[in-house]
Amino acid sequence: MSGFVGRYEHSLDAKGRVILPSKFRAAFEKGGYLSENREGCLALWTIGEFERQMAVMQESSLLSRVQRNRARLWAASSYEVDIDRQGRMPIPAHLREFASLVGDVLIHGAIDRVELWNPASWEERVKPEESWFLTEEEE
Repeated sequence: MSGFVGRYEHSLDAKGRVILPSKFRAAFEKGGYLSENREGCLALWTIGEFERQMAVMQESSLLSRVQRNRARLWAASSYEVDIDRQGRMPIPAHLREFASLVGDVLIHGAIDRVELWNPASWEERVKPEESWFLTEEEE
């Protein structure tokens, strides 16, 4: 199984676009989907993976009102994206606001998706777990 790995730092341009790292671009030649994701980041999905996520959301929406509302919110906030020839990807204002993307953007592979983070949010929410790599204990 191949997946998305690696970490890259880019900046939003004046039009709210970010350059997608060249390592990731081939997977998005036919486009992709950008959505709100857990812990305040954005997820960039390939078309196939987005369809799988939609199926999961649809299935879970049958379970409860809360799950239906989560599926609604996720679908309503998702946005189809095309990457231009320079590798730029537009990020709609509502998604930039959700993820607090203002200047710098941390873009990294998250196995089945690409995530876009405000660097300060990454430092606060994710970076503390880095110590896990320095321990021998299993959690």
